Amino acid sequence: MSFFENTRRPTGLGGKLMVSMMNLGHRALADWGFQFLTIPENAAVLDCGCGGGANIERLLKKSPYGIVKGIDCSAVSVEKSQKLNRKAVRMGRCTVLQGSVMNMIFAGDWFDAATAFETVYFWPDLPQSFREVYRVLKPGGTFLICNECSDPEKDSEWTQIVDGMTIYTDVQLKAALEQASFQNVEIHKNGRGWLCVTAVKGGIGQ
Repeated sequence: MSFFENTRRPTGLGGKLMVSMMNLGHRALADWGFQFLTIPENAAVLDCGCGGGANIERLLKKSPYGIVKGIDCSAVSVEKSQKLNRKAVRMGRCTVLQGSVMNMIFAGDWFDAATAFETVYFWPDLPQSFREVYRVLKPGGTFLICNECSDPEKDSEWTQIVDGMTIYTDVQLKAALEQASFQNVEIHKNGRGWLCVTAVKGGIGQ
């Protein structure tokens, strides 16, 4: 297996190295993306495809009286996330589970927000995954997606070396979110080609 396959599902020693690299390498993207997410101090937040847990750590700081749950298909990622956020885990403020976003064990209408950083590329069934995120969000809850790659042609070098990776445009993500019943889809881009999409589960005030 190519080392870069660990971007999709980190395994073994190479996977441990990859999640550590992602925690550092995705910091700038997270700093930029989080400006588009406002949550209360006691929010319940889900980080989908949580990787090495750096964004769980940020969410715990962003919501100091809240609860953050993470889910990832990789056992290596889950272990790293739990270790990085072990204090919050001990306090009962953080839980990290191994599983698929397509079929989550969480109750419906439970989270105030959900995030997905550098991960939707690898979701094998994007429509079903978006429906699941919609299901677990509370009415009025926000879904935040952040990707460094958003141009299938320009970024094709990645899809050539990482099996199962699909790069989505803003138009494609907006359409998939709306098909999953999300509303108020907003698109944000920067000069580096990064893409951030926010969408809201309807219900409050309707």
